[in-house]
Amino acid sequence: MNPSIEALQAFAEVAARGSFSAAARALGKSQSTLSESVANLEIDLGVRLFDRTGRLPVLTPEGVSLLARTRQVLDSVDVLKRHAAELSIEGVEPRLTLVLSDTFQSTSLERFITLFAERFPDVELEFLFGEEDDVLHLVDEGRAQLGFIAARPHYPATLAHQRLDAESRIGVFAAKSHPLVKAGVTSHPELSRYRELRLGTYLQGGGAGKTGLSWSSPSYLMLLEMTRIGAGWAELPEWLVENYGGDMLQQLDIPGWPRSVRVDMVWSRRSRPGPALAWTLQRLSSGGQHDNAGDDQ
Repeated sequence: MNPSIEALQAFAEVAARGSFSAAARALGKSQSTLSESVANLEIDLGVRLFDRTGRLPVLTPEGVSLLARTRQVLDSVDVLKRHAAELSIEGVEPRLTLVLSDTFQSTSLERFITLFAERFPDVELEFLFGEEDDVLHLVDEGRAQLGFIAARPHYPATLAHQRLDAESRIGVFAAKSHPLVKAGVTSHPELSRYRELRLGTYLQGGGAGKTGLSWSSPSYLMLLEMTRIGAGWAELPEWLVENYGGDMLQQLDIPGWPRSVRVDMVWSRRSRPGPALAWTLQRLSSGGQHDNAGDDQ
């Protein structure tokens, strides 16, 4: 028997979540159903994917090897669904919601909005803003259809992702009037003596797991504003400082900074993308290389 897509997704989700119960909740299935899917997949493939002797399942060497292939299969299925949606002339979504991250500065975004209005004049386009796990949560829960996030090595199996050409640079900044700028601070130990303005998502909680004096916000723009008034130092996207810093901030010369950050698009595997989402994925993944709306017909 050939492995089913549902079984492959169950395998990938258990591997990503580290437990059958967490994977079952993520996929909206009972734990027994999920366990049976993975067990049947092991029978179909003729290998044991997980060592179940401990409290939590652990990937076997065979499971580790097949996990990468499984993710490739799931990605290929997503490409197939997207292409089919692009060919569809019916079932256009009434609304498309995107979650933008301030790590993402797309020069093609303005052109995309213009072309989207021409291609889908009756579709409501909604923009939300979020960072890190908040982006994944909004997409995974169906509040948004597409999110942009600072690239990470792994995602939940329920989410598909694609790396963009866009790249952002994050630097360490403080107000020019801040004492650490005047003191010429150039090391991490010296930085720790001053208040850090750090990114804190809604899901993670502001300073959860962090030490030292700090304030937090789920918004880079709010961090920038607090940095401008001298409340502390912050790690900020360089493009955001250039556009909104008002020449009031100073980038600090700290070892290892600034850092380059790649950006991923993420969307849900739970349902086939509608025509508007499929078109958007194609448009943004190509970097807006086509200038005419007719090129994407």
